[in-house]
Amino acid sequence: MLKRTLTVLVVIAVVAAMLAFTAANTGEIEVDLLIVKVPTPTALAFTVAFAVGWLFGLACMGLWALRMLKDRHSLKRSLKVSESEVSSLRNLPLNDAD
Repeated sequence: MLKRTLTVLVVIAVVAAMLAFTAANTGEIEVDLLIVKVPTPTALAFTVAFAVGWLFGLACMGLWALRMLKDRHSLKRSLKVSESEVSSLRNLPLNDAD
């Protein structure tokens, strides 16, 4: 519950900051796309840059999460093998050293 509330507060703060930034920058800039120059409102340019950065971060985090899931699966498999080996060793009769 606290985590969800904190997440909502952070999202609200980011949106509020973006709205304040948009209101403060009403001019236009020219974005050079190597082939063509496009006149764009400043707020739109920064919003697109923010969204692209967010998507890139989300993709990187997703790749990291997939790698962690793969490692977790591998470790679980290794743990099962080790547990079965320990179980089989416990069931062996003890030999007295003469």
